[in-house]
Amino acid sequence: MSSTTSQVRARKPKGPLYTNFGFQVLLALVVGLLLGLIARQMGPTDAGANWLVQTLSTAGSSFVQLLRAIVPVLIFTAIVASIANLRELNNAARLVWQTLLWFAITALIAVLIGIALGLIIQPGLNTAVTEAAARAPSRTGSWLDFLTGLIPSNVLGLQASTRITDGGASTSLSFNVLQILVVSIAVGIAALKVGDAAKPFLDFNRAFLKVIHKLLWWIIRLTPIATVGLLGNAVAVYGWDTLAQLGWYAAAIYIGLAIVLLIVYPTLLTVHGLNPIRYFQGAWPAIQFAFVSRSSVGTMPITERVTEKNLGVPREYASFAVPLGATTKMDGCASIYPAISAIFVAQFFGIQLGMQEYLLIVFVSVIGSAATAGLTGATVMLTLTLSTLGLPLEGVGLLLAIDPILDMGRTAVNVAGQALVPTIVAKRQGILDQSVYDTVEQIEALDTSPSAVAAPAQ
Repeated sequence: MSSTTSQVRARKPKGPLYTNFGFQVLLALVVGLLLGLIARQMGPTDAGANWLVQTLSTAGSSFVQLLRAIVPVLIFTAIVASIANLRELNNAARLVWQTLLWFAITALIAVLIGIALGLIIQPGLNTAVTEAAARAPSRTGSWLDFLTGLIPSNVLGLQASTRITDGGASTSLSFNVLQILVVSIAVGIAALKVGDAAKPFLDFNRAFLKVIHKLLWWIIRLTPIATVGLLGNAVAVYGWDTLAQLGWYAAAIYIGLAIVLLIVYPTLLTVHGLNPIRYFQGAWPAIQFAFVSRSSVGTMPITERVTEKNLGVPREYASFAVPLGATTKMDGCASIYPAISAIFVAQFFGIQLGMQEYLLIVFVSVIGSAATAGLTGATVMLTLTLSTLGLPLEGVGLLLAIDPILDMGRTAVNVAGQALVPTIVAKRQGILDQSVYDTVEQIEALDTSPSAVAAPAQ
């Protein structure tokens, strides 16, 4: 970025505080908490949940549904475009392997922290929840399902499921993120191999990606309203009593997330000669939105934008590493969370874990994180871990009560890691724009509202 552009942006006047997107989200958190407490005090009606709970639930679920609707095409266009951009890099192969290596390194550190906290805090022994809450999850994961799930059943990655109830049968469609990822990578590589003949397709894909980014920007503008609904509904439904029953477990999860976010990541940045404060200033818009949306994939355009514009990672590399990380890089959901949760389940049911089981936890967390696939929730990853260890899947039911509350912190750490690794790799490979990373004025002057960070890079 030129000095002239920096000066122009630095002189750009700031609007009133209430127009700041970050302030709107923080205010929404407070409002959501208060409305949730009010809704819980109102109690249920004879017909079920009261009107305030229903309103909060509708506002939050509608936002998540909008994100889910746009995710399949977002993944496809972003991955195809990112692979096409790799041809503009001279050391593309090295960047790819370095990215995957640092994904694994940070995941390894995170899972070891999770295991240590599980053994020290012993959340499974310090809990008020009873076995009556144990139940098998509706979704499960296994290595066979994970491997076969990589094979696309159709080019759209769609899956149909039928549910039979007393009122009849209903069929719903869902998408498999892993299959979409595989299809996207295959199409992107094929387009590169075709050469000039594929140029119209790649141009159309880039234009389509810009359209999707604009649609996502409209959804992102609803974040303050969604925040009120999501947080308010969580407080109204679960309340402090449920959280207190699993207090030590929740504390272990959030302590682990805090250690990774505030100690491990800053240490890695410092070792590579990067200022951690500048990193958090630059990555904050993405981390903040991830906390609210609970979707790494939904946050992906914001993460990509701040990684490039705030942290100085080249666009060609950021557009590859961030989409890949949004679907496979999960230090919160796939490392800290399954490690502590598996130890919780083992302690709760009185099952002794040995060195072999702990090594399996590490293996699943480092290798199997793609099973989480960037969507809200990490039940599949947890059941994959439990089934690998031979632990009761009913233990998942013990933890589901407060999962939305935990998922906010998990996703924030996921996204922080997805911006961190490209920054570190770019620094190691000598392609990081250090002036962009280090210049306080540029970071402060950048418009971090969704209208800016969600816009596609040119």
